[in-house]
Amino acid sequence: MEHPDLAQLAAVLAAAGAALLLAGRGRAMVLGGIAMLGLGTLGLTLSIPGSDKLDALLSPTGGVAAVAGLAALAGGGAVFVRRPAWVPLAVLAAAPLRPPITFDPAQSLPITLAEGGQLGRLLPLYFVLAAAALALIWRALHHDHGAVRPLPRVVAFPTAAFIAFASVSLVWADEIEAGVELLVFFTLPFALLLGLVARSPFPEWAPKALARLGAGLAALFALIGLYQAATRELFFFAPNLEVSNANADYFRVTSLFGDPSLYGRHVVLGIGVVLVLLALRRVHLFLGVGLLTLMWAGLFFSYSQSSMVALLSITLALAAATGGRKVRRLVLAMLAVGVLLTGGYLASIEIRGESLRQRTADRSQRVQDTVRVVREDPIAGVGIGGQPQASRRLSGRDRTTPNFVSHTTPLTVTAELGLAGLALYVWLLVGGARLLAAVRRLEPPLGLALGAAFLALFVHALFYSGFLEDPLTWAVLGVGAGYLTWPRRDDGVRRDRGSSDPVSHPTGGGPDAADALAAGA
Repeated sequence: MEHPDLAQLAAVLAAAGAALLLAGRGRAMVLGGIAMLGLGTLGLTLSIPGSDKLDALLSPTGGVAAVAGLAALAGGGAVFVRRPAWVPLAVLAAAPLRPPITFDPAQSLPITLAEGGQLGRLLPLYFVLAAAALALIWRALHHDHGAVRPLPRVVAFPTAAFIAFASVSLVWADEIEAGVELLVFFTLPFALLLGLVARSPFPEWAPKALARLGAGLAALFALIGLYQAATRELFFFAPNLEVSNANADYFRVTSLFGDPSLYGRHVVLGIGVVLVLLALRRVHLFLGVGLLTLMWAGLFFSYSQSSMVALLSITLALAAATGGRKVRRLVLAMLAVGVLLTGGYLASIEIRGESLRQRTADRSQRVQDTVRVVREDPIAGVGIGGQPQASRRLSGRDRTTPNFVSHTTPLTVTAELGLAGLALYVWLLVGGARLLAAVRRLEPPLGLALGAAFLALFVHALFYSGFLEDPLTWAVLGVGAGYLTWPRRDDGVRRDRGSSDPVSHPTGGGPDAADALAAGA
């Protein structure tokens, strides 16, 4: 790392900015938080090796590209100023997309197409977030009080505390470069995502539009997956998957993703939405069953065990939430049987003298390696992004670092942020659950759909990384917080004829009512 001091100072600045953005109340705190978050992210970016070699941006071609990008950003910001309720929809549409674009400072133009089935960064999402941030700043400076309304405390405080602590952990991190990349490309942009989505308007048409978009995207991903299963041709893939498909009896598909498990996760989220609509009779039976059939068929060819477990979890949870007493008893009985069967299966592996590592596809070994890291630094951890390298160092095995990623989010959090970080993570989970329970009391379909998505993301991340690094986790919390604080029709909101967007923020309801509702959830 060429500039570790700059990175650590920028991380502290970004931590303060994220805390102000998420937990702040009032225009000065929110706009100050955005400014500090942006400056901190810029400082972290400049500390990345090679970031000072982007001379190509000063060339005529680079200058034209930069001007075009700024013009597009200004245009996107103008759209969101006029239609701020579109921000959650744009975030949901952009969140899964990773164009195959990479950056190479040595080229005449540092932006090139990735090769070998690789995917790039979340560039569409970053563009949406930048444009939405500009729109929020404009609205706030023009005295739109809804643009800076506070998040419900039940989710504002735990998310602000967790993200700030994770950012500050770069000060004592073992692997500063890995931590910087995690902050720049995931943690800090997702703090901005939460702050923006939670402050977007939520007119009456928004929940239905979000449900349609979420189910539609999952159906599209499933269709592409089925096409790949039929043609046995992938668009994007990791090298190890290419080798596995060439040597296995079955062919795993990835749709528009680089990994079957990531693809499976997004399809499961769409299935959860359709299951909620069917359970509450908010969709025609034949349409709902048809969508479920399509999505299930697409999910099957991912052969993702973690996605199947996540799907089973949300199915049982929705059955318990929407069924009667007999259904809940049946769900509890099924859970008990599942726990017993799982325990018996694991015990039988040891009895038969087989390798638990092979039976769990190397996951048990990853867990053991991560536990060693937790034991070495139990209080504050090895710092954000440091778990894989620390596991590799303590194991003494000569394998590449990606082979030591824990794939178990609670363990990763404990290894990198210690028991203090784990406590903040649990606080975040509890706060998120209470928030979504409060949304369910107001709007059952939306609350159940968000709850199913939150549960699916959590369960999936017990077996595959991605709960905190998936923008949809923060989008779910943002939609819940935004809906809970946005005044509804019975709050006395004045509306223009023919428009469902409020033109004023009422004094009744809003954030204070949301806090009271969430506190009782």
